[in-house]
Amino acid sequence: MNKKFRRLARRIGIAIAGGAVILAGVVLSIPLVPGPGFLLILMGLGILSLEFERPRIWLARIKEKGLALKDWFKRWRSRSKDGS
Repeated sequence: MNKKFRRLARRIGIAIAGGAVILAGVVLSIPLVPGPGFLLILMGLGILSLEFERPRIWLARIKEKGLALKDWFKRWRSRSKDGS
């Protein structure tokens, strides 16, 4: 019973911490509010992914799209240098 309680307490703690960080990121993403909102949202998803599967899937998709954007930018930049 004690092991189950600790596991449940860990899940609840991670959910609260991750949710709080995501909420802070959402608030900082509002226009005219300074701060790294998107980075905090990613950090919150990272915290939640320690215990839950869905945030892991979301982070994998975000990483995939980020790498694709990086590759596109590199190709675009090399094309603009060649054309100059």
